[in-house]
Amino acid sequence: MFFQLAWRSLLNRRSSALLTLITIAISVMLLLSVDKLREDTRASFFNTLSGTDLVVGARTGSLPLLLYSVFNIGQPTRNLRWSSYQEISQMEAVDWSIPITLGDSHRGFRVIGTDHNYFAHYRFGRNKQLLSFRAGHAFEDLYDLVIGAEAARALGYELGDPVVVAHGLGRGSFTQHSDKPFRIVGILQPTGTPVDRSLLISLEAWQAIHLDWRAGTRLPGVSISADEARNYDLTPREITAFMLGLNSPLATFHLQRSINQYRAEPLQAILPGVALQELWQVLSVAEKTLLLMSACVVLAGLTGMLAVLLSSLKERRRELAVLRAVGASPGRILLWVVGEAALLTLGGLLLGSLLWYLLLWSVQDTLALDYGIFLQLGWPSVNQLLLLAAVQTSGILVGLIPALGAYRYTLTDGLTPRI
Repeated sequence: MFFQLAWRSLLNRRSSALLTLITIAISVMLLLSVDKLREDTRASFFNTLSGTDLVVGARTGSLPLLLYSVFNIGQPTRNLRWSSYQEISQMEAVDWSIPITLGDSHRGFRVIGTDHNYFAHYRFGRNKQLLSFRAGHAFEDLYDLVIGAEAARALGYELGDPVVVAHGLGRGSFTQHSDKPFRIVGILQPTGTPVDRSLLISLEAWQAIHLDWRAGTRLPGVSISADEARNYDLTPREITAFMLGLNSPLATFHLQRSINQYRAEPLQAILPGVALQELWQVLSVAEKTLLLMSACVVLAGLTGMLAVLLSSLKERRRELAVLRAVGASPGRILLWVVGEAALLTLGGLLLGSLLWYLLLWSVQDTLALDYGIFLQLGWPSVNQLLLLAAVQTSGILVGLIPALGAYRYTLTDGLTPRI
């Protein structure tokens, strides 16, 4: 009865009720969107690298090593010797290894020097998926190149297109390796990881394009053509980092300690999961700030509902008095006004949830391709259901304020309103 009466009352004041409902819906949509983005961004971070037990690089700190070797963010301070990589990768506890060399780019996209183990062992996502090709295959010839899905889309590249690698990182004007152009032979499927924004070449190709370079600069008076480079020993001298998969997880900490105490040169081995947790703790301040701002928007929406109910209450004193005259108790009037607030809040939750799903559907592909964030469309999580329950409860509590005001109105005050 209370909700039926509250519903009819809201229909009688449909304009103000609709505006209040839309305000609550937009605030709920923002709150759910921020929480969903927070959850799925965290999942995307942790799913960037799965199945890798250790990441090894020069001793620079766990976060810098993780950022430049996995997320292509920042620059390595120095490389490590190829002989060190060979010795560690051949240890008994190691099942597979992926060498990585960084330092060059193409039109703002990083170029990674690696070998075929990258395609055979690099895994991502909850299901530990391997890389797959949308078209073409892995590099075979010295000047073959594989490109990530987002890089290919942004640059408009297809199989067979030529690519000239630049020396250095970023979009600035760097010296080009124009004498040794590459040819695209493979385009990867989207992964939602930094691989999508990368270009992959072989370690031998990396060595070939730097034969006539020393210490980051071209040697004066020396020019080795692309064909001449094929006749040189292209065994790498240095790499930037490497990933390790072990035969048994039980050997992880023992091998990590051995690498950290490696005598030939200062190296550091990090556990990707632990380093990712540290990275997320750094980002948690921004995460909590966004969530707090969204909660403030919801509070503003509920405050608007309170203002509407309070302003309409004075205009409805006679209506309340008639209800009292026909036998409605003060408690019933209180429940009626609370019912209006509950219905407005519930309507805002339903409409806001619908708008939230439409927003997720519209930006899902963009976030996946451009930012590597996979938004999973599905039922709300437990945390999101708790947020919705908190908003509904807050709406009812806010409704108690005008309800208590209506409760205190007397029959005489309603029939003879003050002028």
